[in-house]
Amino acid sequence: MKTKHILVGFASLLVAACASIGAPDGGIYDEMPPVVVACHPADRSIGNTERKMRIRFNEYVKLENANEKVIVSPPQLEPANIRADGKSVKITLYDSLQANTTYTIDFSDAITDNNEGNPMGHYTYSFSTGTEIDTMEVSGAVLNAENLEPIKGILVGLYPLDSLFSDTIFSHKPLSRVSRTNGSGRFCIKGVKPGKYRAFALDDKDGDFIFSQRSERISVLEDTFTTTCEWDVRMDTVWSDSTHFDSIRVIPYVHYYPDDLVLNAFIEEGQDQHLLKMERPDPDVLKMFFTARADSLPVIRGLNFDEKCLVADASLHNDSIIYWITDTAFTHREDTLKFEMTYLATDSLGALNPYTETHEVAPKVTWHKIQKERQKQIQDWKKQREKRMKKSKEPLPPEENPYEITFLDLSPKPAGSLEPNQNVRYSSKQPIAIADTSRMHLYIKQDSLWLPEPFLFLPDRDVKSYTLYAEWEQKRQYRFTIDSAAVVGVMGYPCRAIKNEFSVKSEEEFGSIFVHVMLPDTAQIIVQLLNKSDKCVAELPAGPDGRADFFFLKPADYYLRCFIDSNGNGVWDTGEYATGRQPEQVFYFPKPIRVKAKWDIEQDWSPLEIPRLQQKPMEITKQKPDKKKDTKLRNKERERLKEEEKKKFG
Repeated sequence: MKTKHILVGFASLLVAACASIGAPDGGIYDEMPPVVVACHPADRSIGNTERKMRIRFNEYVKLENANEKVIVSPPQLEPANIRADGKSVKITLYDSLQANTTYTIDFSDAITDNNEGNPMGHYTYSFSTGTEIDTMEVSGAVLNAENLEPIKGILVGLYPLDSLFSDTIFSHKPLSRVSRTNGSGRFCIKGVKPGKYRAFALDDKDGDFIFSQRSERISVLEDTFTTTCEWDVRMDTVWSDSTHFDSIRVIPYVHYYPDDLVLNAFIEEGQDQHLLKMERPDPDVLKMFFTARADSLPVIRGLNFDEKCLVADASLHNDSIIYWITDTAFTHREDTLKFEMTYLATDSLGALNPYTETHEVAPKVTWHKIQKERQKQIQDWKKQREKRMKKSKEPLPPEENPYEITFLDLSPKPAGSLEPNQNVRYSSKQPIAIADTSRMHLYIKQDSLWLPEPFLFLPDRDVKSYTLYAEWEQKRQYRFTIDSAAVVGVMGYPCRAIKNEFSVKSEEEFGSIFVHVMLPDTAQIIVQLLNKSDKCVAELPAGPDGRADFFFLKPADYYLRCFIDSNGNGVWDTGEYATGRQPEQVFYFPKPIRVKAKWDIEQDWSPLEIPRLQQKPMEITKQKPDKKKDTKLRNKERERLKEEEKKKFG
């Protein structure tokens, strides 16, 4: 009987448990950010001589991305030790403290609570070794001078314009106050003493807080400024819920100026020139890579071959070079290439001087190994053909063994159809030695006939390509033929016979943009048309009236960029610190321009009327702002789920 009562009671408990199927409620979530309860030494204390600090909070905390976000100013040559320890953040400074100086440790939004990750918000701890705290602030943004991209993580610092300031201070004295940019390129330098300053930006590669390497990206603000402040107010909206606001509060605050500095960062030309590496992937090719551009090619003297057999295929700035070794008798006989090379290299004083060295370079794969593999491919192909012949009921047509003869591949681009202002480019994988135009023919289709047309087939700057030019007629069909062996590469390989047919599109398929750039009298203006990837698809020099007309544009969204070509060389030029030369000014039109077929768009543009930080459209800006850290507000979701559970189960 007793057992029966026990079983009944156990069943009742099971029923009760099944009636409440909701998850156990662990209580409300912690949505409060950490709160500072004490500091040692006290925040904003004066006369401090201690180099160890401790900030205590009301709960356990952690630091997120401290190396990127936490900035100590004045900058520390020996990095400070800043770490979370339970409910505290401990700071140890190893550099000696400067007299009469305000120190700031700007944590940005790095401090969060340990459990829920609630951000504390932007927090700065400060103290002074003197008798007063400096409270001025300077803010602004750093942009890439070439394309106005915000630069994240670059140092921004100040030098006071006092008796110690000089035009070369950036290269021999550390910045006096520093900050670091966020994902929007924005910075705020705190704890600044009232006075007159000049601002600098530095991609500090060696941690010395001075411009010590030409490879470091820098910016030097041309204008000096004086720190000021005044009382101001901002409006704060109080929301009653997610869609309705309750009221607007007027909050007074101290507004520090300047707050709109824009630094255009650049990398100087003339980086240290050195041979980076040399490789020889196969017997016919020698590759060289240099650390910087050069005005001339290296001078090579062969030690076991005649250097006249080398054909150079160099990049635009000679920083990468492919040498084709056309003496096949040598490459079939010898594996190692021995030569003496003289090129310009940067010495210990930073000057370019001729440097001569001897090299011995062997191919990764020898000619004999390549030939052995080729013979195997020839035999394998023959065996496969014999098998096909045995299986076939009818005789197979003659076939060329693709491994017995090597041909030069010529690829046309574009293929299929041309825009009215385009020409056809024929490219190969190796430099072209011979292009016999007498064995080439261009035809235009007239009814059912192909009639000959005049043309030009001219070499490009790239030694591996030629371009076909003609007076193209819209909506017409063309055929271009190249006889076998009419084009021969430097290694002696001939091309196959080529027949390329294509048509020319009608101008009715395209639109046009007529740009009028309104700038004060300056040097030449170069106007560029960009695609959605911020890549230049067309560029034109503006006329004396500031006009640039772009025809035959495919329907799409385009963007505009221009730069002031101060020296008239047709390309954008960077700056140079030693001479005080700033990079050439770049401007963006702030919104896309949609082109449709048969549309002609007139666009006036006054670049100086648009603030620099508002110019580049966000759609083509690659450096996006940092994701804002907010409290997760999990309690609202918790209440919503509880209400749904009540409705569901009564």
